[in-house]
Amino acid sequence: MEDGLEAPGPLWKIIVVAAIAAGVQFGWALQLSLLTPYVQTLGVPHTWAAFIWLCGPISGLLVQPIVGYNSDRCTSRFGRRRPFIAAGACCVAGAVFLIGFAKDIGHKAGDSLDKSTKPRAVAVFVTGFWILDVANNMLQGPCRALLADLSANNHKRMRVANGWFSFFMAVGNVLGYAAGSYSNLHKIFPFTVTTACDVYCANLKTCFIIDILFLLLVTITAISCVKETPLSKEVMKQEEEKASTPLVGELLTAFKTLKKPMWILLLVTCLNWIAWFPFLLYDTDWMGREIYGGHVDGNDNQQKLYDNGVRAGALGLMINSIVLGFASLGLENIGRLVGGVKNLWGGVNFILAACLASTVWITKVVDAWRDTHGLLAPPSNIKGSALAVFGLLGIPLSVTFSIPFALASIYCSASGGGQGLALGVLNMAIVIPQMFISVVSGPLDEAFGGGNLPAFVLGSIVAAISAVLAIVALPNPPKQVSLNPAMAGGH
Repeated sequence: MEDGLEAPGPLWKIIVVAAIAAGVQFGWALQLSLLTPYVQTLGVPHTWAAFIWLCGPISGLLVQPIVGYNSDRCTSRFGRRRPFIAAGACCVAGAVFLIGFAKDIGHKAGDSLDKSTKPRAVAVFVTGFWILDVANNMLQGPCRALLADLSANNHKRMRVANGWFSFFMAVGNVLGYAAGSYSNLHKIFPFTVTTACDVYCANLKTCFIIDILFLLLVTITAISCVKETPLSKEVMKQEEEKASTPLVGELLTAFKTLKKPMWILLLVTCLNWIAWFPFLLYDTDWMGREIYGGHVDGNDNQQKLYDNGVRAGALGLMINSIVLGFASLGLENIGRLVGGVKNLWGGVNFILAACLASTVWITKVVDAWRDTHGLLAPPSNIKGSALAVFGLLGIPLSVTFSIPFALASIYCSASGGGQGLALGVLNMAIVIPQMFISVVSGPLDEAFGGGNLPAFVLGSIVAAISAVLAIVALPNPPKQVSLNPAMAGGH
């Protein structure tokens, strides 16, 4: 048992802590479905929209290891993880407020309603966006580390805990995408419609207000119900005497002492996220531009088509999340059927590659249809094909959100490392590829005509490579014969 824990946690505690993911992912779903189109209404060109998303990977690269390192060593009387979870939730709430009210604040500060570019609103938005990504990393890392603590180094319980975390991410996604796809949500809070903020903006603002309330509810419930035994200063002093290295030294030591399985895990994770991030960044924009033929800066018909496409994309993401939720709860059984987690991960990455490649075919089909019928919304069969891609992608996404983190916790437990720092190291394999895609995807798309397909094709190729590596190179984790009876649900 690790210091700082009373006893191995019962299943209900794991579920309560994992539920925080629903609050976090509610906000992420709004970002992924609505904010790329939203920043373009502030006057940020499509080509440069990806650079705004650099703040997430950069903050993750810096914040996740720092928070993980300090949460491993926190001697607060409230526990190691809970202070960071509480602080992260409060920062998320503040950042979401800035993002939602960016246009209003920018207008009050002097932005002209007649100009397409609103520099002050962009500044407020980017500031809130950076704070939000820092806060999300401050919140999610300790949540996953607390789940690992509650699992008490039991491999099966770690996989189950991360499966529940993935499930609640799906719940948050469903709520966020459902809110994003509903065009009259602003009527709940009529004050959100202002001179600077039209109905589209007011819907986004209302979504974020709901997100703040929901996140605070699940976070307060979790930190109130799940207690931690404080890490004693004496034990912490002994650990520091053994290590006697600051954070940078700890990170360098962590990388130097990584075993081969962990290096392969980092490589597969890195490639996996290079494949995922183009679609996560541009999925609703793809629906608005390529599938519906709209444009955010076009005439009234093009703008309407684009908005309808974005809402259809939000519906697709909601379908994706429903599939994600069901798949997350079945990963343990499916993994046994296919011969282990590495075969499972490799298999679903082939699904990811096929889905990303199919976006090219669907786009070509709708282009040919539009040449005949003109600038109209796509027929139901083409729209259904696009939504099917969203749905199928929920299967590999459930693995992406759970298996890498479970494997990192398992490998970390085997080597005796701190859970927070181990997840911080894994996070580097997630944020570095995101930085790469954020830099290259916009110029790459622009070089091939300004659409989203080049980045999707790149993702498809890399997904196939990651699938092969997962199956061929990644070893199955060591097996534990039985589940510790003290860890059974309802303890």
